[in-house]
Amino acid sequence: MSLSLRSTHCPELPAASLGPEKVKELLAQVQQASQVGLAVLGTWCHRQQESKESLGHFLEGLGTIFSHEPWLQLCREKGSKFWSCKATHQQGSGTPGVSSEDEVMLIFYDQRKVLLSHLHPPTVLPDCQAGEATVSAEGLAAIFDTVSRSEVLFCKDQFDEGPVRLSHWQSEGVEASILVELVKQASGPLCLLVACLLSLISAASTCRLWKLWPLPFIASKLSTCEQLRHRLEHLTLVFSTQKAQSPAQLMRKANMLVSMLLDVALGLTLLSWLHSSNRIGQLANALIPMADHVAEELQHLLQWLMGAPAGLKMNRALDQVLGRFFLYHIHLWISYIHLMSPFIERILWHVGLSACLGLTVALSILSDIFALLTFHIYCFYVYGARLYCLKICGLSSLWRLFRGKKWNVLRQRVDSCSYDLDQLFIGTLLFTILVFLLPTTALYYLVFTLLRLLVVTVQGLIHLLVDLINSLPLYSLGLRLCRPYRLAAGVKFRVLEHEAGRPLRLLMQINPLPYSSVVHTYRLPRCGCHPKHSWGSLCRKLFFGELIYPWKQRGDKQD
Repeated sequence: MSLSLRSTHCPELPAASLGPEKVKELLAQVQQASQVGLAVLGTWCHRQQESKESLGHFLEGLGTIFSHEPWLQLCREKGSKFWSCKATHQQGSGTPGVSSEDEVMLIFYDQRKVLLSHLHPPTVLPDCQAGEATVSAEGLAAIFDTVSRSEVLFCKDQFDEGPVRLSHWQSEGVEASILVELVKQASGPLCLLVACLLSLISAASTCRLWKLWPLPFIASKLSTCEQLRHRLEHLTLVFSTQKAQSPAQLMRKANMLVSMLLDVALGLTLLSWLHSSNRIGQLANALIPMADHVAEELQHLLQWLMGAPAGLKMNRALDQVLGRFFLYHIHLWISYIHLMSPFIERILWHVGLSACLGLTVALSILSDIFALLTFHIYCFYVYGARLYCLKICGLSSLWRLFRGKKWNVLRQRVDSCSYDLDQLFIGTLLFTILVFLLPTTALYYLVFTLLRLLVVTVQGLIHLLVDLINSLPLYSLGLRLCRPYRLAAGVKFRVLEHEAGRPLRLLMQINPLPYSSVVHTYRLPRCGCHPKHSWGSLCRKLFFGELIYPWKQRGDKQD
């Protein structure tokens, strides 16, 4: 038999003013209010020195009304902070005493911490079988649930002064202060107003004007549009007028709210930094020389490829054609940059102003601008990848021709086929030409693929930072850091006193949830607009010349 004692103080009521019938009525009222089954296990005497005559009649009346076997008698030991307990059998010989089969165990715990904590039981407990682990986890969860539903028993605010409490009573389970109450009073109208504004924005975004081609295609490829749509979903959920149905939903709302507040705070910090000391003008003045320097480096690289790169002998005709083709594109890109130079400072000013919507929005716009500034590298990569993929496909088809096979398009398989001499002769010529032209094409493809991977890496780092701000459960991590008992992974017991002939006294303490489990449990969903490839899939696409898009394709299978 175990008996749990909370480490809070209960108001004492005189026995003369509280009869057994009155106790029964109060218990019925509490049971109706808390929906928790209650039972009287025995008597509780706060002081050892109280005379038994003053409480004898009262305790005898309780014993006749509430019949519980065994009947427990609790009293504080004189000169000690512990409680003594003994179990008696009223239907036995009448002599109080503890029977041999009745072992009393006193468990002390902090009622406030157990009330405010949210239990996260593990799926399998250590050193336990599967069935025993399930039973233990369910039993512990039932104890926490019972304590949380019994809030009315011990969390009645004694300093209730109306709709706004002037006291700060944060030690008895009710974390109430004047700021918290003001926020509670204003949260309802504020959520209703923001929900109406968000509904208007959602209705405007579904207008038919935005569905005209190519607006949907452009919106699906820009990181800024995806991030704005992601933040709109978060705002709709946070400022919803519906209350959270479970602690997990409440924690998710709190994590989203803290993530958005931190995002806006970081954005305003970036905005103040950009507008101080005319840093936007400095960035605009440094952008054109930087673009010219990149263009000069690309021209030197192409001239190196048009010669004898690393001592390799290339096909001169194809080398000159590809080199001049790419040099012309660099010239077009430089002309485009110089044409946009008068507007660059104003564009950067609007980008900095967008930081008031959050740092993630500013980073998404930066990623889109970086993609536009490196569009020529993307074009080089696409041209080189298409030529390389065309030659690889041609060589594979001609290799099947030599083996007397062909690709069946309808059945999507390789079938046997007979070829005549003319077909074999033409196939041999084409195979020889493609084999000798492959090194030149492969070298251009390799160089521009490395440049493309460098651009994708920079964009990936920006997207990683955006996803980190979007998905990191900051509120849960702060709660784990400041109040670890709020996120409980289980409990542990510490022996307070263990003497022969006396009840075993244990102190129940809460084991906090590990930080890794907090992040895994409460991680927010990511934006989900960027492709995710495994290393095997990425290497296969690079080897066969398949394009690596910076966005998620509709028919792609994610590894």
